[in-house]
Amino acid sequence: MAEEGNDGQEKTEDPSQKKIDKSLEEGKVLKSQEVNILTSLFAGLLMMYAVPGFVNQGLAGWKKFFHFDQGSDLTNLAFANASAVLHLLFTVGLVIGVPLAIVAVLTQRAVSGQFNFAPKALAFKGKKMNPITGLGRMLGTKALVELGKAILKASLLLGIAGLILHSQAGKILQLPFRSIGQSVSSLSVIYPMLLGGLLLALAVIAIIDYLYQRHVHTKSLKMSKQDQKDEHKQAEGSPEVKAKIRRMQMESAAKASRQQEALDDVPSATAIITNPTHFAVALKYDVGSSQAPKILAMGRGKIAEMIIERGNDANVTVFRSPLLARALFFGGEIGNEIPEMLYQAVAIVLAYIYRVDRGEDLERPDVELPEDMKFDEFGKPLVAGAGGV
Repeated sequence: MAEEGNDGQEKTEDPSQKKIDKSLEEGKVLKSQEVNILTSLFAGLLMMYAVPGFVNQGLAGWKKFFHFDQGSDLTNLAFANASAVLHLLFTVGLVIGVPLAIVAVLTQRAVSGQFNFAPKALAFKGKKMNPITGLGRMLGTKALVELGKAILKASLLLGIAGLILHSQAGKILQLPFRSIGQSVSSLSVIYPMLLGGLLLALAVIAIIDYLYQRHVHTKSLKMSKQDQKDEHKQAEGSPEVKAKIRRMQMESAAKASRQQEALDDVPSATAIITNPTHFAVALKYDVGSSQAPKILAMGRGKIAEMIIERGNDANVTVFRSPLLARALFFGGEIGNEIPEMLYQAVAIVLAYIYRVDRGEDLERPDVELPEDMKFDEFGKPLVAGAGGV
């Protein structure tokens, strides 16, 4: 039966690459303790047979540490032998420990199919110190399965050993009555047979454990259909958010297109209000008309520079008023009349430009805007009393 997820749906779908990668980051890879035990034991036995002299020397050196002559100063003797013991331990670790570590790494590589280092798996997790959680793990299904495996493993190994020893019972019972040479000859037959039988049993156990662990690992990576939908939503974004983004992109593209097309109308503008170069708004007003001024073109950055350039080529008056330029840009639309709240400010500017164009020498007017129409260069309202340039 398929495992159920937190959403109550059965996990029947193959894992996505994202879930596999996340599993690797957390150190959740296929492992088989029995395979590691088999390969490590086999490698250890090979080294014992390959370098028997080293094993004998190591045992002799260790035995020498516990040998005390009568009348020896135990304190001085312990310090004197400490260096030799440390050297022995280092040598044993180097000759035996390093090869066994390499075997363990290669075994894990063969089992999982790849080398994987997961720092997240080494990180401290406080919940592991929780006694209630620990008790739950001890009494959980996984713990019971491991206990059953241990009982079956011990039963199988004891059974194999018992069968081999029983088959050789006659030789074993005759050992006390034989010479040393005959006993060694008999043991040279019984020992390899016993060792080979136990290794064979461990190999069978390792194969069964590998198949079981692979099944459990594959099952743990399975996903429900809802899991797949949630993951896809996280990767691609919800349909609502995607639709909003597309709408904003379309609106932005349409606005940019209108700004580009409106550049052709700049030569017919009455005035251009600038920031001085970051924003530019071209206005059209027919003197005596009952309609409010109309926004012919507006833009920021490069578009603003193009509006100013075309206005200068057409001798259109450019009036610098950062706050008004930003208010028109963020509050108006190309092709529409200016916002009603800006009527007075724009009227003052146009009246000033009209009179200057007729040759009058006037001081630049102070343009006052409603607080609600004061923006910074990003379109955010300015706090009361704040200015802008």
